[in-house]
Amino acid sequence: MFSAFGRRPTGDRKKRIEQSPNYKNGKFVNRSFTPDLNPDYTFWDLISEYFKKHIDKSPVKTIPTQKVDLTALSPEVNHLVWFGHSSYLIHFAGKRILVDPVFSGSAAPFSFLLPAYKGADTYTVEDLPEIDILILSHDHYDHIDYKTIKKIKPKVKKVITSLGVGSHLEYWGYVPEMITELDWDEDTTSDGLHITCTTARHFSGRGLYPKSTLWSAFVLESVHQCIYIGGDSGYDTHFKEIGSRFKSFDLVILDSGQYHDQWKDIHMVPEETVKAAIDLNAKKLFAVHWAKFTMAHHPWYEPVERIIKAAETIDLPYFTAMIGEVLEWDKKAKGDHWWKKL
Repeated sequence: MFSAFGRRPTGDRKKRIEQSPNYKNGKFVNRSFTPDLNPDYTFWDLISEYFKKHIDKSPVKTIPTQKVDLTALSPEVNHLVWFGHSSYLIHFAGKRILVDPVFSGSAAPFSFLLPAYKGADTYTVEDLPEIDILILSHDHYDHIDYKTIKKIKPKVKKVITSLGVGSHLEYWGYVPEMITELDWDEDTTSDGLHITCTTARHFSGRGLYPKSTLWSAFVLESVHQCIYIGGDSGYDTHFKEIGSRFKSFDLVILDSGQYHDQWKDIHMVPEETVKAAIDLNAKKLFAVHWAKFTMAHHPWYEPVERIIKAAETIDLPYFTAMIGEVLEWDKKAKGDHWWKKL
């Protein structure tokens, strides 16, 4: 039962972590001051908010989804299939890349906590094709799901993740040769695809040892295209710095959901997500981190509606997608407002 908590880094991995410029006083730190809780609020404010009545925190009706044969999709075509929240399969440079998969029906170590919305778990691990690269941005339960990671292992060729996260993976049966852990600004190449680990403004933690692993975003570059996989992050200057370094992105995938002023430094509100996309010089935006779990107090559909309004104000092309819908992300941006039909 407690295997889901993972295992904290030890040995040579811990020694490498201690040499990181992003690790200080026994934990990883953000590059800007980033309190987990807004100093204007107390812990009791945080708790009491959960007992207040909030409108439309979760959908009443079943989430509509599409179901396709993922194994029949050619990796030579630039596809994106979103599974809700921050899980998606993306085809890029001929590779099948799976990001932060959660297919167990819960975003918590125990299945009765943070259940997925009814209908949002259309896909299972059995539906997935072989995965060339599994990217794990950080070790929170809504991004690394123990049951999914265990079950998917035979399908995965390579894992690329943030520094320290490999400790969990090895505890769960992954061999070290499969795992590449990166610190911020480190990079690696896999079959011609160049992958750079970049800064995020967030935190990490499973069990009793918070911030013992790193949280990151990743830049994927092929010969002709470049995409940004954002993980979780609060807004900060790092987006503009990354945009200046990489010049432009054909697609950026950024979190937008589960926000609140109480934790404003570790998650972006939708308008900040759009601002981050502009900082990154994005050609197209796809916003995730919504439509599967309720982890905050806003209406469950609010993130996408605010994204659309902010993006259209500045003529930023964006995608919206039903869970399971197949997008050809290098074509014209589009979106069906499916949530309005519930």
